[in-house]
Amino acid sequence: MKELLNIIKDKAATYKEEVIVIRRHIHQNPELSFKEYNTSKYVCSKLDEFGIEYQSGIVETGIIGLIKGNNPESKVVALRADLDALPIFEENEVSYKSTNEGVMHACGHDVHTSSLLGAAKILNEVKSQFEGTIKLIFQPGEERLPGGASLMIKEGVLENPAPNSIIGQHVYPQLEAGKVGFKSGMYMASTDELFMTVKGKGGHAALPHLNVDPILITAHILTALQQVVSRMSHPTTPTVLSFGKMIANGATNIIPDKVELEGTFRAMDEEWRSEAHVKMKKMAESIAESMGGECEFEIVKGYPFLVNDELVTNNAKQSAIEFLGQENVIDLDLRMTAEDFAYFSQEKPSCFYRLGIKNEAKNINSGLHTSTFNIDEDALETSIGLMAWIAIKELQ
Repeated sequence: MKELLNIIKDKAATYKEEVIVIRRHIHQNPELSFKEYNTSKYVCSKLDEFGIEYQSGIVETGIIGLIKGNNPESKVVALRADLDALPIFEENEVSYKSTNEGVMHACGHDVHTSSLLGAAKILNEVKSQFEGTIKLIFQPGEERLPGGASLMIKEGVLENPAPNSIIGQHVYPQLEAGKVGFKSGMYMASTDELFMTVKGKGGHAALPHLNVDPILITAHILTALQQVVSRMSHPTTPTVLSFGKMIANGATNIIPDKVELEGTFRAMDEEWRSEAHVKMKKMAESIAESMGGECEFEIVKGYPFLVNDELVTNNAKQSAIEFLGQENVIDLDLRMTAEDFAYFSQEKPSCFYRLGIKNEAKNINSGLHTSTFNIDEDALETSIGLMAWIAIKELQ
């Protein structure tokens, strides 16, 4: 295996520039969730070039590829990457800046897709040196409910052949390029979208006794709802409730008829998640009614929590230590962000790890979902080689 490890390292170094070109092409031509038509065609063209068999048109733009080693039915490991971009105007002044105005790969999915293509090229070239099958999953729509992962599962992505485990990676702007991070067990939260409309009776702000003030009602509701986090959730069950949008079209002397809000609820326990939904809805509606108004509280259930299988994750971490050295592999903390890879983790033993992309010397340090997000492209050599090595070790 030592010889194969060195071969993969050499191939990763050799193909780094090619993968950078792939990444820049995808970055320059971003497409929104479930509209990744040109991205899908581009991925297919690369798989054709590499001589890898695949099936396209899964959930329209998704792709499944297969790399069969010796004794291909002995074990199957799936590798997943997401294709979609975000509705963000890019502010980076780089040669590969987005040409699709208002759309940007600000979450690193261009890195994930190009990395999987690079790893696939390496794996296809060494397939005579491992047993089993590598299943490639290029997934649409990670950024938009109901999540492309859930839809691909419904269309049979986990069948024919069924993977024994699934590996995914995600860029991590807080970690230096050349490093990676792992966490076994519960890792990322479930996510739900909240839509609340508080209705009252608008009128002149100087005559509040003639109105039912929906802004005041909303203030009471928002304050009370935080009890769900501070007083109702168990201390060992991390919970987040945040509202990021509120529209109340009044004025200095005008009380509006209604207030509209949007927010998010995150949790790490499915039983508590369901219980909290009931509590939030009942609390908001009761407060509004007690103050003479009414509240419509809609909860759109999103992704489940993401759990990393202990054995698969520990094995992947050990593979990373072999590939990069102990000093370049860190332990990650629990996160209240969410990912639709969680659907895969609910179905199969999984590992979702983080790829460092930061480089302070190059001023590459912007966070995810920002207009200046970028990566140190040296990280691509790490990503393609490590993913190939983790997959091979997982087949053993």
